[in-house]
Amino acid sequence: MICIKNGTLHTAVSREPIKADLLIDNGKIVRIAENINEAGAEVIDAAGLNVYPGFVEAHCHIGLDGYGIGYEGQDYNELNDPVTPQVRAIDGINPFDPCLSMAAKAGITSFATGPGSSNAIGGTFAAIKPVGKRVDNMIVKYPIAMKCAFGENPKRCYRTKGISSRMTNAAMIREALDKAKLYQAKIKAAGDDASKLPAYDQKSQALLPLINKEIPLKAHAHQANDICTALRIAKEYDLDVTLEHVTEGHLIVEELAKENVPLAVGPTLGHASKFELQNKTWETPGILAKAGCHVSIITDAPVIPLHYLPLCAGMAIKAGMDEYDALRAITINPAEHIGIADRVGSLEVGKDADVVILDGSPFTVEGEVRHVFINGSEIEL
Repeated sequence: MICIKNGTLHTAVSREPIKADLLIDNGKIVRIAENINEAGAEVIDAAGLNVYPGFVEAHCHIGLDGYGIGYEGQDYNELNDPVTPQVRAIDGINPFDPCLSMAAKAGITSFATGPGSSNAIGGTFAAIKPVGKRVDNMIVKYPIAMKCAFGENPKRCYRTKGISSRMTNAAMIREALDKAKLYQAKIKAAGDDASKLPAYDQKSQALLPLINKEIPLKAHAHQANDICTALRIAKEYDLDVTLEHVTEGHLIVEELAKENVPLAVGPTLGHASKFELQNKTWETPGILAKAGCHVSIITDAPVIPLHYLPLCAGMAIKAGMDEYDALRAITINPAEHIGIADRVGSLEVGKDADVVILDGSPFTVEGEVRHVFINGSEIEL
């Protein structure tokens, strides 16, 4: 049992910080109140310090694209087939990737990782925590989404293998969804008669959780027209969808506010390395949040190192984003975006004891992480 006393708690569900103690037991937050004095509890004195929920990343590729290994060691893009819904992030994640421990030490305690954006359909994402030696024991939730991609990446990677335009890319996604719906219809028609079942189709089988709205489509889209195509396809097939990157979201903010789908904005720190990033700006998350959109800020690590996630929120604040909105954009919003808000993303009784204690603000380079707890256990900094 651990009692964090005398800290300033930034809960991510209440705009104003509170002065209170926080009691951890058996990996969970069990009490938040003033003057907790629990017999036998280890006391962490957080006087003069700020206490935050563990930070959450809604979209990255670490564990699949490892630290310091180059192209030879990457496992996040399957480049032999543009449509691979059957591949699973958990089969490629390396728990010993140094990026995980670097992220944990910076207070990023949960993240979504999975296939990259080379493929029209790329496979399933997982939500995990950055501690452990076996991915099966690190999972918060799996699967959390089916990755797909629009725009330049599939065109570039498959230009000589079947995709040379945005139209073809969208057509391939539709074809896979049509096949999955037909496959499902045949299964239902077969009923209890196994002899009438369709021939096993691994790709269509993998798409059934998406078709059945058990997981959302996780749609990579930077450019405004690609964002709209992702929304169009989701509506055509009655799919839940989250939008990833949303680089030109500020150009269609009114449309996105009407759509009311989760938006993961980034990576914004760095050069506009391709045409579809030419309108990249730190103002985007603030503009979208001000319009009432559900906004997460992402690093797309390793594009931006995952341990810089709080600094990215700080850059958004500098560009005009409300500080509370920015805090929610790296805590409760990404937790909701990836479907794990029942466990993480805020300081609330009953949630996992993922807690970060800082001297100063996480949004500045001066802020110093003093303690990080994941599942109630303090990690070594």
